[in-house]
Amino acid sequence: MLRLHDTATASVRPLILRDAGEVSLYVCGPTVSGEPHIGHGRLTLVFDVLRRYLAFGGLRVHHVSNVTDVDDKIIERAARVGRSPEAVATEHEGQWWAAMDALGALRPTAVPHATDYVAGMVALVAELVERGSAYEIADGVYMRVDAVADYGLLAHQSLQSLRSGARVEAVEGKRSPLDFALWKKAKPGEPQWDSPWGPGRPGWHTECVVMSLDLLGEGFDLHGGGQDLMFPHHENERAQAVADGKAFARHWVHNGWVAVGGEKMSKSLGNFTTIADLLAAHDPRAYRLLVLRAHYRSPIEVTPATVADAGKALERLDGLARRLSVPDPVGDARGAEVVRGRALAAAPSGVDEAAVDTFCARMDDDLDTPAAMAGVFELVTRAHVAADRGDGAEAARLGATVAVLCGAVGLRLLGGDTDVDAATNGLVAERDAARRARDFARADVIRDELSAAGWVVEDGPDGTVVHR
Repeated sequence: MLRLHDTATASVRPLILRDAGEVSLYVCGPTVSGEPHIGHGRLTLVFDVLRRYLAFGGLRVHHVSNVTDVDDKIIERAARVGRSPEAVATEHEGQWWAAMDALGALRPTAVPHATDYVAGMVALVAELVERGSAYEIADGVYMRVDAVADYGLLAHQSLQSLRSGARVEAVEGKRSPLDFALWKKAKPGEPQWDSPWGPGRPGWHTECVVMSLDLLGEGFDLHGGGQDLMFPHHENERAQAVADGKAFARHWVHNGWVAVGGEKMSKSLGNFTTIADLLAAHDPRAYRLLVLRAHYRSPIEVTPATVADAGKALERLDGLARRLSVPDPVGDARGAEVVRGRALAAAPSGVDEAAVDTFCARMDDDLDTPAAMAGVFELVTRAHVAADRGDGAEAARLGATVAVLCGAVGLRLLGGDTDVDAATNGLVAERDAARRARDFARADVIRDELSAAGWVVEDGPDGTVVHR
């Protein structure tokens, strides 16, 4: 059984599902005010791996991730560039999906947009006002955090402690610095909708409450996001649901920062890298492997050196795939979920089921991807050893196991271009003959000729291997 760290209890505990055989997962999606950066990429990859692993175990995953398409940041950017907020949101949402597709992430099963849920948000705010958990002042409607007895649960701080450390905001009529906006009354030129409190727009913390409960129902299984969302965003979501008498998420999962020089990456610090910049220089699979080699709750350093190192490790996987002609169970760039039972049955050479069990035991231990991937690379070594000693059946069995386990976490294996033309095959044969004759100068000349033609040349135990 999968055991995950639960932010609310600060403990690793079993994921007990509301509905047998199904997982309801809500992950906070993007505010589409700018280009997605590698921090967004890590969040998406962490939850893509979690989703794929749940599906690997035979569970049906209903994955909801929202798009915030109306927000202060979008309005501010629109004013700065002289465009409408709608145009800015549309442009950057397109960039978001292009980047996530390039990273090989599965699309969520539902993608609600904030602007499509305004009526539901107005209804929730009205209910909270009627219950006495929210109040209207000159600039909008605010949530009373003291209406929730355990406010601060996710931060593991008492309301008194949070109040003492809160930054005082100069908002006339606001009763506590922790109280947060549920509805913002319209300012000239801003997007607006009708409400009982006059034209305006919803506060950021309200949309996910309405969307998650509408699409997943009360007491859904998992709510996820980055550590930066834990407080106040997720706490404020939870507070609204509790104040409205609704059962909210049963389990909270948060992934760690992307760090640069030991410091959290952020736009405000100017130390962020866009996903487009990253992928212009590196294989997107290398970033997935880098994410897999770190525990999801730990910080991760993303630098040219760390991504390049992951790229070298990726080449070990691809090298095995080339040598053994290992089929890739993931398929195209995004690929499909790989289900354990079907994948094992489809492997004609069989698989090492003990290694699969070990992999799953490590993943079940709070998604311990570093240990799980270490086991995969041990299989790579074993497969090469078997091939070197001429045990093709064992090498094929271990290679198939590597492919299935990489598929379980969405890591594609590329065997390279095996459609080698006759002229290139002739050069390969000539080079092998030169090496056998110990004419290494001639072998080097042919290597350079092959490389100039765009081939990657490797010296394998059975002779020269070329691939694109």
